[in-house]
Amino acid sequence: MRENVAVHGGYAWFSSTDGKFSHGEGVAGRQRVWVQPPGTPAIGLAFLRAYAATGDEVHLQAARDVGRALIEGQLRSGGWGYSIEFDPETRNKIPYRIGPNGGRENIPPDEWPGGWDVWKKRQFDTNKTLIDDDTTPAAIRFLAKLDQSLAFADAEVHEAAMYAIESAMGAQYPIGAWGHNYDRFPVKPPNKSHYPVLKASYPETWTRMSTNDFTGCYMLNDRNTMNMIQTMFFVAEIYNDDRYWYSARRGAEFLLLAQMPEPQPAWAQQYNRQMQPVWDRKFEPPAITGGESQDAMRTLMRAYRITKDKRFLEPIPRAVAYMKKSLRDDGKLARYYELKTNRPIYFDKDYQMTYDDKEMPDHYGFIRDSFLTEIENEYQALVADPNASEPKATKSEIAQRAAKAVASQRSDGGWLEKGFVRDAAGKKVVPDEGVVSSQTFIDNTTAIADYLTAGAN
Repeated sequence: MRENVAVHGGYAWFSSTDGKFSHGEGVAGRQRVWVQPPGTPAIGLAFLRAYAATGDEVHLQAARDVGRALIEGQLRSGGWGYSIEFDPETRNKIPYRIGPNGGRENIPPDEWPGGWDVWKKRQFDTNKTLIDDDTTPAAIRFLAKLDQSLAFADAEVHEAAMYAIESAMGAQYPIGAWGHNYDRFPVKPPNKSHYPVLKASYPETWTRMSTNDFTGCYMLNDRNTMNMIQTMFFVAEIYNDDRYWYSARRGAEFLLLAQMPEPQPAWAQQYNRQMQPVWDRKFEPPAITGGESQDAMRTLMRAYRITKDKRFLEPIPRAVAYMKKSLRDDGKLARYYELKTNRPIYFDKDYQMTYDDKEMPDHYGFIRDSFLTEIENEYQALVADPNASEPKATKSEIAQRAAKAVASQRSDGGWLEKGFVRDAAGKKVVPDEGVVSSQTFIDNTTAIADYLTAGAN
């Protein structure tokens, strides 16, 4: 993986065996790597997991290479975009911290009131830190874990992690949420008088056509706020810093405020500063969401395990009961439920809102699996025993996963599967020998490491 597939220490989602062709959500190749998981930081965490399980320095060195790639891709705003450019001409157009425009002296001043009403103007579009899709949160978690694995002795790694965490804390709203992105280092948080702390409510009216005004500043979509809560708890444990712990706790408190009132006590994908569900993209309406609502409940239970604050369990019974009543005939959940009527909402291939699920676009998950039984069981276990452990795989399941990973492993230590990669023009290339999937590498490496760790215990 490190010798043949890595590009400047980083990775894409799918690669040819020689690393010549690769892609993430877009073309990668030999001068671009992907940050958005399952890209570079996710691969790095798998290397660190392997190092912790084996003590083999080769895994640590591979992780250090990943760290270097991320350091070279860290933006002046503090985080990362979806990808990192290594072509010198392209790099000079982007305000990477390692580059001609990277110093703190180049940080633009905050504009009042800060937050999304400033950031969405995209005045500094190439400097955009993305919380979306776990991009920057994953990079923060990896760098913090690498910092710990190096006994906090690598000054460059430590400083990059601190800068990113400081940036993410500055981007947290007074209400505790995070948004989709921000285009400058937030020297101070968004203004509380402009972004007041309110409970979620229904808008008096809402349009069935996309407003295209992007007023949603608080984001649950793609787990944005939930990923940041997880990340801040994660770094709080690594650095033993209460500031990070309180940041995560504030994020969990936002989820309490964001639970919609009856008759739909669940969550929306995005809220405006009045704490009402709003449109985002043309297929993301103001609605109750079947997917992110489940993520919110799981995050609240995780927050309870860490804080033992019973408030974080209180919303779950109402939400589960409501969502059980909202299940489709196939036992799944719609991604969207119409506000107040609770009718499932879908979109046709012309992106017209409909109640019919027959002609949906295939690029987006308008139907979500239900994990309500698992969520309810976990909740009941916590009520019975506040110290109940988080659901984990059994030793038998761990052994089965590891055996499957080893059985499919090639003699060179990697895994190949049928698939395609994209060339520099974006065209699909189907290598005869197969492709390297980053997610498969992560899953299999983690499975083997889990088995080794379980055996040691």
